[in-house]
Amino acid sequence: MLNMELARKYARAIFELACEEDKLKEFGEDIAKVQRLYTDCPELKSYLSNPNFQPEDKKSLLKEIFEGGVHEHVLNFLLLLVDKRRMHVFEAISAIFNELSNEKLGIAVADITTAGEPDETQLEELRKKLESVTGKQVSLRRHRDPSLIGGVVVRIGDRRIDGSIKGRLEAMTAELMAN
Repeated sequence: MLNMELARKYARAIFELACEEDKLKEFGEDIAKVQRLYTDCPELKSYLSNPNFQPEDKKSLLKEIFEGGVHEHVLNFLLLLVDKRRMHVFEAISAIFNELSNEKLGIAVADITTAGEPDETQLEELRKKLESVTGKQVSLRRHRDPSLIGGVVVRIGDRRIDGSIKGRLEAMTAELMAN
């Protein structure tokens, strides 16, 4: 709980700085770039989160990797996290920053789960339908679950729409069992 509170404070701080600088999209892209590297390279995450290594060494590595590749304020933010020994909450900071950013920009994130790989035409139709329902710009995050058999399950925030064959079969089974 304490880590989430810390992450929320730091995420709000970098979010407010991004808004002040009118660079919300750029900061978001830079934080996403750092997050991708953090995820793709577990050794980096382990190193930066390990209290046994000197902060100066960690900061030197971050400068070497990101200087010139991310906005100066984003790099300084990362260096601050190292100084305050908060790199272990970076992933949560990144997620919360994305939530705040999407809310500010009027973007709804829809998690869509399908049995197979939908084609781009289907995805675009689904995106347009969800945009008309939500009244917001929709960003799709795709997931696969072969157990769905067919159809799609959509989750936007706390709303869940199950249009899968598996979901329909379960609903029919529940109805038959109730009768």
